[in-house]
Amino acid sequence: MDSLLPNIKIEVPEGIYIKNPESSELGKKIIENSILLIDEIGFEDFTFKKLGQLINSNESSIYRYFESKHMLLIYLSAWYWTWIEYQLVVETFSIKDSQEKLIQAIDVVTRTTEEDNNFSHINEVILNRIIINENSKSYLTKSVDSENKQGYFLSYKRVVRRLADMISELNNKYPYPLSLASSITEGALHQQFIKLHFTTITNCNDDITPTNFYTDLILKTLTND
Repeated sequence: MDSLLPNIKIEVPEGIYIKNPESSELGKKIIENSILLIDEIGFEDFTFKKLGQLINSNESSIYRYFESKHMLLIYLSAWYWTWIEYQLVVETFSIKDSQEKLIQAIDVVTRTTEEDNNFSHINEVILNRIIINENSKSYLTKSVDSENKQGYFLSYKRVVRRLADMISELNNKYPYPLSLASSITEGALHQQFIKLHFTTITNCNDDITPTNFYTDLILKTLTND
């Protein structure tokens, strides 16, 4: 996997940004520091003015890349899910056994993120924390349908569909592969969240991970029919 990832370029739908932040050093600086700032103060308190002060740049320069902080969050989410999709493809493509393949796919989608040095301006560990805390804010809006039609959430949906295909490969009689796949993808984020904040309502802890839980749940669901 390490030998393949340096050749990967994360592609985010063009309509999300005004100017591609990957096209300039300022753009990369905006992405790098927006991740750090959102992680520090939360998305609600995050503003382009505060980001501009952090990177010693005019607020107006950030608006040349993104029309709003909402679009910036969609960008970060799209980047993250595209990165997850690449890992999903690379780590499962050579596995022939359908159960082993699904177990590895569940691991990719539910595991704790480790930093990937192939993308120097993006700290994936911190970005993962943002996705755990803020991802739903990218689509729980009145504009979700129009943004969905424009393809802003394609990478997230592709992850779900790939997982659903592997579920059907293991058990083609299971009638709800998409619902199960989306429950794994979204539920893993929720379990990560409550593991940190609502510890009394989850069995996940330092010893039991969301990966353990979902692997057990899915295999029992698919192989005990």
